[in-house]
Amino acid sequence: MQLADATRHRINQLLKENNMKLFDLSKAAGISLPTICDFMKNDTKNLRMDTMLHICEAFNITLKDFFDNPFFDEVISE
Repeated sequence: MQLADATRHRINQLLKENNMKLFDLSKAAGISLPTICDFMKNDTKNLRMDTMLHICEAFNITLKDFFDNPFFDEVISE
């Protein structure tokens, strides 16, 4: 699985676990809704690390918690 796909899967997993929608994540993370939607629709391939940090903060987890998931066990280069 490519890194961006694994990241999308993980974000979707966390959205479900936290009973959130992309709009909720956008507000909690302080990131524009188009930025998140474009990434989730695969219109944008990558997120900046500071954006990832804000996403993690919105889910109240660390970057380590985010990436310490089986989705990232078999990540391949894009």
